[in-house]
Amino acid sequence: MRLLALVILIMVALLSCQHQHPQSDETGGSVTSNSGDCRTIQHEMGETEICGQPERIVVLGPYTLEPLLALKVQPVGYADHVSFQQGDYTEPSQQIPYLGDLIPQPIANVGSAYTPSIESILKLQPDLILGIDEMEASNYETLSNIAPTLWLDYDLVAENLRTIANAVNRSEQAEQLLTQTQQQIASARETFAPLVATYPKVALLGSSELQTINVFTDEAGLCSSLIESLGFQLVLPPGLDKNASGRSIPISLETLLQLNEADLIILLGNNFSNFKQLNGVDQFENHQLSKVEQAWKKNEVAQSLDASKAGRVYFIPTYLCGAYPGVIGTELYLEALKQQLLAPN
Repeated sequence: MRLLALVILIMVALLSCQHQHPQSDETGGSVTSNSGDCRTIQHEMGETEICGQPERIVVLGPYTLEPLLALKVQPVGYADHVSFQQGDYTEPSQQIPYLGDLIPQPIANVGSAYTPSIESILKLQPDLILGIDEMEASNYETLSNIAPTLWLDYDLVAENLRTIANAVNRSEQAEQLLTQTQQQIASARETFAPLVATYPKVALLGSSELQTINVFTDEAGLCSSLIESLGFQLVLPPGLDKNASGRSIPISLETLLQLNEADLIILLGNNFSNFKQLNGVDQFENHQLSKVEQAWKKNEVAQSLDASKAGRVYFIPTYLCGAYPGVIGTELYLEALKQQLLAPN
């Protein structure tokens, strides 16, 4: 570990000599050629000073890529939390689920969001790094020696957007986006009102092949909060202690029978096994959902539920609301819900 730290420090020093990155002043602060435009930004690991306009941004995880792209700012490097892509993102529209169309130019792949490649990040000479607090704190120390690094809390969606917007001088745009999203939800609530009045109770489940099943609680971020914002009521197994359960709770197939009061069932599917190169959203969604859909259709317990008999079971990739909990994810999730729940049956 000491050898790795020494190598990193040497590489950082070399890059600092070749390019103009923030350097320490006499007080230990940070100065740049645009020292008049500096701001101190609070985040999960404390405070970080950012000066000027960051132009070479590395994002670690889809949760940080989404708000950056919502602000119409492009990254130079990206690390997903699932290894969909082995090399650089030469065709982002095909290689990054749902958000790739918003990235017109190739960008570098810097490894996994939780264990990024320090060497790859160094080569990009970033002036801002965005990470999530689910990563190891030791990563923050290493990355902050390379460039100003912001550590964000996955659950603080609106605050994350505002923090990133402050870092890239887009605060006004952030407030506009948040307002637009609330307007979209309010409009959708009206659209869904007739369905909610007829079928108010929803069981929100998650699974890959029904070998394990999770019931999502009202603490499951966008996945559950948007369902409730539309006016639906989440159905949970009797006796479930929501305060102790967290985002979701695993249940057995037999426990599904305790959810039979649900008028609708939304099953958030995920399948990251045997995944090869990603080639477009359609291929991604098929891989995420095909096995769980087949398993549901073949399972006697699942088919015995009233919602199954009535054809009111819907399948949506977990990735939509789990990986993208912000303004773009909300719009995508809303659209998926509209296409399935409101489609003529």
